This record gives sequence, structure tokens and C-alpha cells, in this order.
Amino acid sequence: MVSSSPEASGSDQAASQIPPATHAPVSIVPGLWRRMACWLYEGMLLFAVVFVSGWLFSTLGQMRDAMDSRRHLFQAFLFVVFGVYFVWFWTKGQTLAMKTWNIRIVDANGRPVSQRRALARYLLSWVWFLPPLAAIAPFKLSGGESTVLIFGWVAVWALLARFHPERQFWHDAWAGTRLITSKPMSRR
Repeated sequence: MVSSSPEASGSDQAASQIPPATHAPVSIVPGLWRRMACWLYEGMLLFAVVFVSGWLFSTLGQMRDAMDSRRHLFQAFLFVVFGVYFVWFWTKGQTLAMKTWNIRIVDANGRPVSQRRALARYLLSWVWFLPPLAAIAPFKLSGGESTVLIFGWVAVWALLARFHPERQFWHDAWAGTRLITSKPMSRR
């Protein structure tokens, strides 16, 4: 019979030299291409969220066309819907797109993200779009020019992650969150 106690195996000294597991395991930051693929996939999934939310809002509000005087109210409604969507899923660890691309969101200490931190990340993530939209607002730019400006800013913002010490997006650093490589979490 083999004993597994340290006294029987003579590994008393070896066991005392192993540091306690007090630190979270070192996690790998997903590559920029994978994070951007996840970002694009998230945008496609949000199309369904916008479609259902828009249908619900326009049906209940009896909007007749896109230039209805309540379109700003509709935009505010979508802002809230997106916020609920992202805060809900980020506090659970992953959105569907993040599960697909094996990415998980955690706080700076590797713990699950709180609702407050997820909300801060949601608000800070608008830096992906607000600067180009603010630049477009005073000028009457064509659709093509606006598209180039928006996608140009998105590319610049994504590449700025290369200057972060852990290669995280800056809105993640400001919100105290991190994106890490992870298998999809349990469905329970």
C-alpha cells in the first residue's frame, strides 16, 4: 500500500517550498485580430437586438417612418437596450460572440465583473464611436466619407491597444476590466 502523506513519501521539504496558490493563474490576452473578429461578430448579433427593439418601439409608439420626430427618443431607447444587453452578459462573463471566440471578461484581479464595473465599461466603450460621430456632426459628410472616418477611428483605437502594457483596449484599462482567453463558460 502506497501512502500519499508527506511524511511517508519524504517530500516534507519539497511541499514546504511550493508557494501557496494565492495568485490567480496567469491568463493570456487574446490577440488583436481575434478581439476584432469578436467585435465584428458582436455587431452582427446586435443587428438582431436592434431589429427586435426597433420593431417593439415603433409598433408600440406607432412610428410611421424613420424620420419621425421621436427618432431621438428611439436612439436613447437603443442606448439603454444595448446597455442592458452588455451589462447583463458581461456580469455573466461572456456574450455569445465572446463564447464563440473564446474570450472572457474579468476585472483587474481576475474575478467576475460587477454590474457597476460592467456599466462603466459600457459607457467607456462608446469611445469606439463618439469621437468620429462628434467630428461628423458639424459637417455635412456623405455616407462614404462618414464610413471612412468611423472605420478609420475604429482601426486607430484598436491599434492603440498595442501601447497598453498588457495589450488591452484602453477603455478596458479605464474601467478596470480585462479580456482574457477562456473556453466558453458553463450554461448553468
